[in-house]
Amino acid sequence: MLKRIKSYLTGFKVFRSLKVRFFLIILLAGFIPSIIMHFGILQGYENRAVNLRTSDAQNQFLIIANHLLTNNYLQDSSSEVINAELDQLSSLYDGRILIIDRNFKVVKDTYGISEGKTIISEEVIKCFKGENTTNYDSVNNYVELTTPITLTQSVTADSTLTDNDALDASGSQTENIVEGVMLTSVSTDYINTTLSILKRRAFLLEFVVTIIVLVISATAANIMTKPFSSITSSINEIKDGFNYEQIMLRGFWETEQIIDAFNQLLGRMKILDDSRQEFVSNVSHELKTPITSMKVLAEALLTQENVPNELYREFMEDITDEIEREDKIINDLLALVKMDKTAAALNIESIDINALVELILKRLKPIARQHNVELVFESIRPVVANIDEVKMTLALSNLVENAIKYNKEGGWVKVLLDADHQFFTISVEDSGIGIPEEALEHVYERFYRVDKSHSREIGGTGLGLAITRGTILMHRGSIKVSSVENVGTKFTVKVPLTYSM
Repeated sequence: MLKRIKSYLTGFKVFRSLKVRFFLIILLAGFIPSIIMHFGILQGYENRAVNLRTSDAQNQFLIIANHLLTNNYLQDSSSEVINAELDQLSSLYDGRILIIDRNFKVVKDTYGISEGKTIISEEVIKCFKGENTTNYDSVNNYVELTTPITLTQSVTADSTLTDNDALDASGSQTENIVEGVMLTSVSTDYINTTLSILKRRAFLLEFVVTIIVLVISATAANIMTKPFSSITSSINEIKDGFNYEQIMLRGFWETEQIIDAFNQLLGRMKILDDSRQEFVSNVSHELKTPITSMKVLAEALLTQENVPNELYREFMEDITDEIEREDKIINDLLALVKMDKTAAALNIESIDINALVELILKRLKPIARQHNVELVFESIRPVVANIDEVKMTLALSNLVENAIKYNKEGGWVKVLLDADHQFFTISVEDSGIGIPEEALEHVYERFYRVDKSHSREIGGTGLGLAITRGTILMHRGSIKVSSVENVGTKFTVKVPLTYSM
């Protein structure tokens, strides 16, 4: 049972193939018109042949009907000339002719089996009323016709004309009287024979056309799907590690769009891979540096005898500083890892942004005093927004702390809060050392430092702005920076008032 289900599913997947679909579409596009033409032409031939056969026979029967009246055949059917004509006409059309008088009595039957009998049928009655009928029996291959034997005579002026009456050439009134009916059957065997021959030839031609369409369909399907096969092969090479170059294939416009999109994705993946390798290298270096310093300090103490307490204390303080630096790097790395997780980790609450900024500045005032930097907070209006208070506090604290630590003696840091109906905006501007123009696009990179020596002096890890940017992006916000060396730097944060997933 499982094998049957598996086989069924495999067969179903075949029809999901683009090549198979192309093949079927092209096959049907070539095959269906040929089928329509096949039956259309044969049906058209049959209808036309039957109509011609019927028209020709009808003309002959009208002529013989006039002869019957001229020779008074309905009263005396012994005329050898008329009988010979009827037999000849019956033989010509490979059919049967019945002559019926007004009493519905069969006067003549070319088959000689119904003479003297009475025949009443719908077709005969209609013909006596002036209605000719024609019936084609495609199963038994014959056409049944009724032909009226009509006598035309003049009538008096006061007589009432019927539908079968008319005016003669001199303008006198005439009356048509149906004296009898010719009920005839005309064979269509030769039409059927010709039709059979045409059908065999049509089927042969159809078979040839089908083979040609199959070949064309298979070829066209292969040609149309070949670019996709090439793309798949190139992607598999990249996936297996045999090739890292961008795909350079030319085909249809649609496949070129796919290739361009994949090449952009591949470029993005290479950037991410390079960034990952650089990040791993930087993490290794940053974590190794404090450990190396502690090892050197510890070994220096161990190799010396009778170390003075002052020196011992100095070395231990240096080791403690390195431990604190290591701890800060690890904590920042853990914060970055959390930033890389999904936004579901955010604890969104309605927060008073004015109060939040005031609290951040209050906590950082001791550092500002230590660096002799003035902190200024300006709020345009009260702002309440839906944010993660802990993460946003960390992000804004990083910006303000950097503005303090990378400032000049006696400088200032200005924090401005404003909002509109959709976003709140916080700008952190300082009068510090500034950032070189070529470094602005790298400031958010992990472990990137504009001035490495200065950063190490103030205890920076190179992760603060990366954490800040990650937090702002998690809140569906944006962050921009502008700076002039030796003049100052300004960071502008824009965050939606209402958080939406």
